[in-house]
This record gives sequence, structure tokens and C-alpha cells, in this order.
Amino acid sequence: MDKPKMKTHLPTIARRTALRAVSAALCAASVAGAQDKTADKAADKSAARPAAAIKPALTVKLVQPQTRAVPLRLSANGSVAAWQEAILGAEANGLRLKDVRAQVGDVVKSGQVLAIFASETVEAEFAQARAQVAEAEATLAEARANAERARSIATSGALSAQQVAQYATAEKTAQARLELARAQEAAQQLRLAHTRVIASDDGIISARSATVGAVVPQGQELFRLIRKSRLEWRGEVTASEIGRLKPGLAVSVSAAGVGSIEGRLRVVAPTVDAGTRNALVYVDLPEAVRRGFKPGMFARGEFGLGESNGLTVPQDAVVMRDGFAYVYRAGPIQDGQTKVMRLKVELGQRVDGAVEVVKGIAAADRLVASGVAFLADGDTVKVVQ
Repeated sequence: MDKPKMKTHLPTIARRTALRAVSAALCAASVAGAQDKTADKAADKSAARPAAAIKPALTVKLVQPQTRAVPLRLSANGSVAAWQEAILGAEANGLRLKDVRAQVGDVVKSGQVLAIFASETVEAEFAQARAQVAEAEATLAEARANAERARSIATSGALSAQQVAQYATAEKTAQARLELARAQEAAQQLRLAHTRVIASDDGIISARSATVGAVVPQGQELFRLIRKSRLEWRGEVTASEIGRLKPGLAVSVSAAGVGSIEGRLRVVAPTVDAGTRNALVYVDLPEAVRRGFKPGMFARGEFGLGESNGLTVPQDAVVMRDGFAYVYRAGPIQDGQTKVMRLKVELGQRVDGAVEVVKGIAAADRLVASGVAFLADGDTVKVVQ
């Protein structure tokens, strides 16, 4: 009786398990369908909603490079120096400085007395020399008279030929002694003149080592004089730049704290330094002293070499980063907005608020006119007229 009951129970369990599996599958399919419908609806809404506009980084104006005449200039560094510096020293030996009449910075004239040595000793020696001249003149007069008498009676036989020759020799000796005495007198007179230190030219006293009361040897420096109060600028240029420079070129020389002054290139040095490969150029600076320039000042010079046509942009359109110059070029404009591209450029001369761009842009480029320091490559900007 138990076996028939088992047969009836097993089919029932199998049917229930199958029904449960079918129900679970139907539920899963229903959930998946609902998710698909939700995703489709979200996609439809997303497609229907317009894309959000990109916010511009900056509002800018655009400019195009302008072709204009750009002055050609060559820059160099150098120093201001005296055109010629005269050294005035002691020409008399062992004399004491009695008076110093010139100081550093004084403007002096040629022949002006700068210092005076004590002259008592020299005056006494000069008086002695004059006395020796007078003595030699008297001796010569006596010897000349004796020689004349001997020559006049030589034919009478009163004197021998040897005696006549002796009188003639005495005359010549007296003449020589007179010339020696006169030379010594002239030397003492010159030494007396050297007790006064005289300016050799017009100019400015640039240095003084003379001290009252000092006994100085012959040749010791007492003053330095900038001749004609004339200064020059000595600049260094490379060997490759020498060929572009000719005498007569205009040069603008500027020094910190003083300003600038116009000069003229006087001469280019005929040699090039073997160590630096640079050559010196000499530029006359008229009125430099009056303008405040001093010998020894560092100064920068710019040589005017003419003009050439070049592309220029406003200085505000250029930004310097990491030692390089950049500009920002605008792309196509849509709805008043555009993207900008950063371009590396090479700059030339600056003139009237603009700067020459030697390399990196074309004449048809549209560039951001200002505010470029706040931009990055690829930024979107709003363009206004």
C-alpha cells in the first residue's frame, strides 16, 4: 500500500518546482524590461536636452599684425672714458710744494697755474748762473782782445807763431766757457719756470695727488687732466658685427641714473681681441660732462643702422614665460566665441608701443590684443569688437 503513495507524491513536487522556475524567469524578464524602458526614457531625455555652453575664460579683442618701418639697431655694452687724459707731474727735482691751486673737478684753462713749488733755492742757483755768464763774458772779451793784438803784430816778428796760436786758443776756450755758462743759466731759468705747475690744455682735473709741503721727486704725478673736457664711449662688438659699423653712425648711449645722449661713431678698432673675439668702438660724446656722464660709468649703446619693414604687434599682445615670448592666435569664431592657440615667437625691435615679431606669426593671423597673461593654450574666449 505504501508504494502507490510514493508515486503520487513525486510528480506533484516536480510540478511545483517547475512552476516556481517559470515564475522566477517571468519576474526577471519583467524587471529587465522595465530597466530597458527606464534607460530608453533617460536616453531620450538626454538627447532632447541641449548641450551646456562652455564658459569663456576671458573677453578679448583681436588685432592683426601691422607692417611698418622698424629701425634697425645694434646694441652693445661698454664704458664711458676720457677722450685723452693728460698727466701733469713735477719737472723739478727735490722741491717742496708751497701752494696747490686746483682741486678735483675744477675746470681749468691752458696755461693756468695749478701748483707752486718753493723757489728760493732755484732763484739763488739762477743768480749764480747769471754771475758765471758775466764772468765768462769778461774772460772772453779779454781773450779776444789779446788774440786780436797777437794777430796784428804776427807779421812783425815780435811774437812767434806759437804765441799767436796760444792767444787764438785762449779766445776759443773763453768762447766755449761762455756758452757753457749760458747753458747753465738757461737750465736754471727753466728749473725756475718748473716751480710752477701749468695746465697743458683746457679741461677738467680728474685726479690730484699734490699735497702742500711734500717734497716730490722729478716725474711724480701731481694732477690728471681730461683734455678739452671731452668724453667718449668705448663699446665692445663681436667680430661678426664690425662690418655693419662705419664711422659717422649715430649712436644713442644711455647710463643708469643719467639718461641718454646722442653721439657719433669716431673709429672702429683695427684689431680684435684674440680671447673674447670682440672689438672696441670709440664714440664721441659731446656735452657728456654737462649731462652728468662720468669716466668709468657703465653704459649701453645703440647704433642706428637704418630701417626695414617688419610685422609688429602691440606690446600687450605678448607675454613672457620661462624666458620665451608668446602670443595667442584666435581660431574660427562661432557665436562670438573661439579657442586660442599659444604661439612661440621671436621678437625684434620695440617702437612706439609696439614690438616687432621676427618669427612665429603671419600677417593674416588674428591675435589676442591684451590680457594674454591670463590665458592658457586651448582656452575658449569671448570676442568683442
